[in-house]
Amino acid sequence: MDPDRLARFYAEALHYKLQDPPEGNETWERWLVPEAEWNSASAIVDPSAKGPRIYFQQMDTPKLGKNRLHIDMNLSEGSRVAHEARKKQVDSEAERIVKLGARKDHELDENGEYCVIMLDPEGNEFCIQ
Repeated sequence: MDPDRLARFYAEALHYKLQDPPEGNETWERWLVPEAEWNSASAIVDPSAKGPRIYFQQMDTPKLGKNRLHIDMNLSEGSRVAHEARKKQVDSEAERIVKLGARKDHELDENGEYCVIMLDPEGNEFCIQ
């Protein structure tokens, strides 16, 4: 896993930003992080400070099956708008995120719900709905 790559991808996808280094340090490297650990972890934060901090960390164990975390990006206005309008909202966001490096895996359109299952740059599933 490349924590920096995933952090940059999800920062763009979620409209977050990379977490700033501690006050008084221009970079994380200047905050006494050993060079061997420069890409062992990364974090993103919501610039409005309303959403959670998301931390990306290299692991010593391989991913054997399902993701350890699954993100659902609820970007449409839900059932307050017509189904076709929601599909357009979701598809538009999926197109934007594909340009950031994701891949579209498949769509689910059933029982009045619409969702696009995506794969991030490292193949982890996440959904846009």
